[in-house]
Amino acid sequence: MTTTQAPTRRRRATWVPYLPYLIPGVIAFVVIIGYPLAMNVYYSLFRWKGGLAPMRFYGLGNYADLLADEAFWTSFRNSISMIIAMVIIPTLIGLVLAAVLFDYLGRRFGPRVASVLRATYYLPQILPVAVAGVVWNWILNAQDGAINVLLTGLGVADPPDWLGNPDLAMPSVMLVLIWVQVGYPVVIFMAALQRVDPELYEAAELDGAGWWDRLKAITLPQIRPETFVVALTCTVAALKVFAPVYVLTRGGPEGTTLVPSYYSFLNFFDKSKVGYGAAVATVLTIVIIVVAGVILGLQARSERREREGR
Repeated sequence: MTTTQAPTRRRRATWVPYLPYLIPGVIAFVVIIGYPLAMNVYYSLFRWKGGLAPMRFYGLGNYADLLADEAFWTSFRNSISMIIAMVIIPTLIGLVLAAVLFDYLGRRFGPRVASVLRATYYLPQILPVAVAGVVWNWILNAQDGAINVLLTGLGVADPPDWLGNPDLAMPSVMLVLIWVQVGYPVVIFMAALQRVDPELYEAAELDGAGWWDRLKAITLPQIRPETFVVALTCTVAALKVFAPVYVLTRGGPEGTTLVPSYYSFLNFFDKSKVGYGAAVATVLTIVIIVVAGVILGLQARSERREREGR
């Protein structure tokens, strides 16, 4: 009897030293994430205008209404553009810039030059969204914006309305997001390249490998784990993007830049449809969890194949 219970006691005893460290984290998770998420799901089951207005139980009615809501589907289709602007293009540009800074400029002109350029690329990331929005609103303004003033000076009689034209608003927002986001993968990839042995690049260069060959044979395989990290974090950021859209276009014109997080905000505050806005936020949360799970699964499969190939 005592021999069968001894391992159980030992297992339980191993958890005891970790309890003081686990309890604060669990409490923080429940207060910051768990409880707000549970309340959001709860509100999504009601029709409620907020405040002291009565709450009427609606069950899954809000979710059923979403299926017939064209604005809801438009917001998620626009998320594809956000992913292109915040994940795909910045990752590709960041990969090339990091490789150039590390493998070429850093070796030719020293690490200080590469560090200065890396900080320059990352600067938009640390700017407050309001400041960046004011700057880009001035640049893209239809009347006296910097771009249109330049075009007028070049002889363009009717310069475009970058943020007011339904055909140009989304590309303009995407341009701003690329500018903001490109520094993040540059910093991550350059940090990853610090652990790569420089002799690998020197040996490849002595063997006649060009920059593109070194990128494919050395850089890409070495930074694969960080590529998944960038893909995961940037995809989540793209799906829940809010501030740039709020500052630049408020989802317009004609809903061409509407995204799920801003659509949820509109229903919460402007339309006083708290339950409906909560349903939009709940669906967005589920989508983010599924997408994150897929990316983490792909990362685990890639790591498993790499271990099996060794």
